[in-house]
Amino acid sequence: MSVTFRPGTLEDSFTVFEVFIQAIMDLGQRMGIDVISGGADPANREQMWQRRRPLFEHLAHTAESFWLAEDEGGVVGYGRTILRDGVRELTEFFVLPGQQSAGIGRELLARVFPRDGAKHRAIIATQDTRALGRYLKTGVYPRFPIAYTSRKAEPVQVDSDLTFEKVANTAKTLAALRQIDQIILQHQRDEDHAWLLTKQPCYLYRRAGQVVGYGYVGQNSGPFALLDPADFPAVLAHAENEVAASGWNFGVELPLINETAVDYLLGRGYQMDSFIALFLSDKPFGQFDRYIFPSPPFFL
Repeated sequence: MSVTFRPGTLEDSFTVFEVFIQAIMDLGQRMGIDVISGGADPANREQMWQRRRPLFEHLAHTAESFWLAEDEGGVVGYGRTILRDGVRELTEFFVLPGQQSAGIGRELLARVFPRDGAKHRAIIATQDTRALGRYLKTGVYPRFPIAYTSRKAEPVQVDSDLTFEKVANTAKTLAALRQIDQIILQHQRDEDHAWLLTKQPCYLYRRAGQVVGYGYVGQNSGPFALLDPADFPAVLAHAENEVAASGWNFGVELPLINETAVDYLLGRGYQMDSFIALFLSDKPFGQFDRYIFPSPPFFL
């Protein structure tokens, strides 16, 4: 059965979500872990789609490149990248079970993740060895693992001289976020902040009136970026307190290179998920010892 390739559109969002779910559940089965609890149940899957729909539509609206692979039965795989201030990220790369290792992935990567036209290239990847082999061939290499780390939120007190300012989606806010990102991530991504600011509360952290970091706090907290990693205990305590008031668990996508946050969270009894992601890039960049990723970690 022949496979053809075409550019993806916003209207393909639900279709590629279904490919993502089937591929990630298959990976979980092969690894012996529960990646998406209840993913086989149609009602649960519909709820997941409603939660993830804004993310998939944001990625479609702001994609640099978005390609689908199809056969006579429909879409069998897709790949998508975003380009933010010269940094190209592969946000998704999934092929249906039964269609993998048949050359589809190679063709998709060639279309969406070229080596030229970017100052850096990056992927937040699963530990699927077949996919990792393809990524390595594109010239990106593992830098550190990322683990979702969580516990039931409870009130906690950490002394700090920081002030916590809840901010609105304004040009002034975007300018402050941009300034922190240029230091921590070495690039700006206004498109993502403009979207994140519509999803959950954002705080700017100040010391003596100066912005020294930011964080998004809610049911899916993150990203967090701080100029001084020593501020993570106070920032994470503030976030946990905000979430505890709502009765949710509190969890973050934790780069294990962030030693201060690792020590604080594990010391608080947080547990790491069994599903570990890897951050890959063509060259080292950024100060990820001062960062926590968005959740789910489709992009930086």
